[in-house]
Amino acid sequence: MKAASDTWVITRRNLLVMLRTPGALLLSLAQPVVFVLIFAYIFAGSFVVPDGAGPSAYREYMMPGFFAQTIAFVTASISSISTATDIKLGMVDRFRSLPMSRGALLSGRSLADLVQNLFFITVMVLCALIVGWRIHHGFLRAAAAFAVLLLMGYALSWVGVLIGLSVEGPEAAAGSNFLWLFPLTFLSNAFVAPSSLPAVLRPVAEWNPLSATVQSLRELFGNPNLTSLPDAWPAQHPIVVSVGWSVAIAVLCRTLAVRRYRSIGA
Repeated sequence: MKAASDTWVITRRNLLVMLRTPGALLLSLAQPVVFVLIFAYIFAGSFVVPDGAGPSAYREYMMPGFFAQTIAFVTASISSISTATDIKLGMVDRFRSLPMSRGALLSGRSLADLVQNLFFITVMVLCALIVGWRIHHGFLRAAAAFAVLLLMGYALSWVGVLIGLSVEGPEAAAGSNFLWLFPLTFLSNAFVAPSSLPAVLRPVAEWNPLSATVQSLRELFGNPNLTSLPDAWPAQHPIVVSVGWSVAIAVLCRTLAVRRYRSIGA
């Protein structure tokens, strides 16, 4: 109970920091809105779709990929930069001097990211509905899709926390995110079919955690695939693969982050 109480205090503190920096919040919200407009009205017209399917079909095809990409970028960036900033400003040393749970600082960061992701997903869904994206398989399957998306975001927040604890400062944290986020998001099925990639990269795209999440969203939302699914096991069982990847990443990165946190200043 004490650890849960400490975690809630840190979570509330991180959410208050977000609310008291409205400029950063608005800029973070502007990014997904701009991405929706770019992908819906620029890429949709240039993407080659099967006969009988127009740009509206591609909008529904790409929205799950856009949801996953945005949550990955926003979550990892906020968690890593915020963690590195707390270390640089001495907040971590202050928390370590208090009689509180060792893991509360890190767990509070990841839970605050989870709440922020709910806010970002709401904004993205509203924008997607405006440009023509729809849910076709009912409320329960849509809720399951959002749960899969939030679980992936929670897992990636631990990746960001680990990076924030490992680099020298917030600037280094911001730069290091691009080294793994771009391959993760673009070497996937988010916007193009893995079959269009070189043969050596197809297995990487098929087993990419983001690919499994995107394919899960398309199935649960009822959005079109536009291309035939590969015979690879992850493409045929995307929900199982996505949940498995998210749990494994969260457990591994949390373990490493707590170990790293305990070694800071030791």
